Amino acid sequence: MEYYRKLVGERLYLSPFDASDEGTCTQWARWMNEPAVAECYGDPSHLVTPASAKKTLEGLTGHRFNIVLMDGDVCVGHISLHDIDHFHRHAYIGIFIGDGEHRGKGYGAEAIRLVLDYGFKTMNLHSILLSVNADNAAAIACYKKAGFRESGRRREYKFKGGKYIDIIYMDILEQEFAGKIL
Repeated sequence: MEYYRKLVGERLYLSPFDASDEGTCTQWARWMNEPAVAECYGDPSHLVTPASAKKTLEGLTGHRFNIVLMDGDVCVGHISLHDIDHFHRHAYIGIFIGDGEHRGKGYGAEAIRLVLDYGFKTMNLHSILLSVNADNAAAIACYKKAGFRESGRRREYKFKGGKYIDIIYMDILEQEFAGKIL
């Protein structure tokens, strides 16, 4: 896979996502079959193959990026701004770090800062929203650190591990991001 340094941070960069790349589809399938990723980002009941991943990925819209470490050009995850509404100036953010060995190292937080900067300063968005499983304490802490605030909740919305969990909605406004010391 070839990566391009579109948005550059301290330890990683964001490269435009190429759904037609076979390696990308194989990697995505591997990640979507990992229970920790599927429970938060996908659907653990789906069986994902490289062919089905390619079909899914080709249908995705928005600004989508691979999260790539500068050290070794290793792709560790995916981040996107999608469901973009240019009239009302808002979008949704989605992110995951694919392999467990790369989680908890701050890569997600750095990628989020890069995408928020891009969304507010380059795309001229006013607000960026996300949803997160209420039991995903690490993600919630990361989002709060980036400046997101809880804006709503769907109670017992998702069935996971034999019980229902809430989905939390969070957002950040452009002036909140502009005032945040990064």
